[in-house]
Amino acid sequence: MLTVDFDRAGIGPGTRVIDVGCGAGRHSFEAYRRGADVVAFDQDAPELANVATMFEAMAQVGEAPAGAKAEAVEGNALDLPYGAGEFDVVIASEILEHVPADDAAIAELVRVLRPGGQLVVTVPRWLPERVCWALSDEYHANEGGHIRIYKADELRDKITARGLRHTHRTHVHALHSPYWWIKCAVGVEKPDHALVRAYHRMLVWDMMKQPLLTRTAEKALDPLIGKSVALYFSKPAVTRAAG
Repeated sequence: MLTVDFDRAGIGPGTRVIDVGCGAGRHSFEAYRRGADVVAFDQDAPELANVATMFEAMAQVGEAPAGAKAEAVEGNALDLPYGAGEFDVVIASEILEHVPADDAAIAELVRVLRPGGQLVVTVPRWLPERVCWALSDEYHANEGGHIRIYKADELRDKITARGLRHTHRTHVHALHSPYWWIKCAVGVEKPDHALVRAYHRMLVWDMMKQPLLTRTAEKALDPLIGKSVALYFSKPAVTRAAG
């Protein structure tokens, strides 16, 4: 399940991509499949080990082009171990809502992006997230959980204040919002609850089969209850001197 539009971000053969806070690697894997040179970056060492294993498996079965490169790197998003302007595309998907010092993290995302490059940031959307918080403290009040709810315009302004230009906004994953509302209502630690299991089966079926009915329904509902908002930015190729 991808939250980022890879065509809009211009990710293809030879594109240098860093996926900051990559988690289980879903966006890193797609970038690798498209022939990009990928850094999957996260602070979770066990999760990164799984990502590295998957990169190796993809290479062995030819799921990624022969010229593509991929590596998993452990580190802190507040101190990325890369020079300024090293990446063509920077992805930060569903990470900033976890980071206390989000301004410092944004500064690093912008720093490592080359002039002319693309930054894509996704976070939980305000309304669906507010419903989850209202239904369950357990959903967010835990170690490593969500510490804030962004309004899209607020996050956009934080990033454009660093000199980037906002280019596009999308809302995605509307069918996932009711799933999380159900989980929050019955208890997030109850994955075997009948309603949770039934809705989860539907989501898996939808992701695997992509039937016209649910694809059409989600497209219509995304502007209303899309679970995530994705913001796209470009870094000016030329920075004009003040005065």
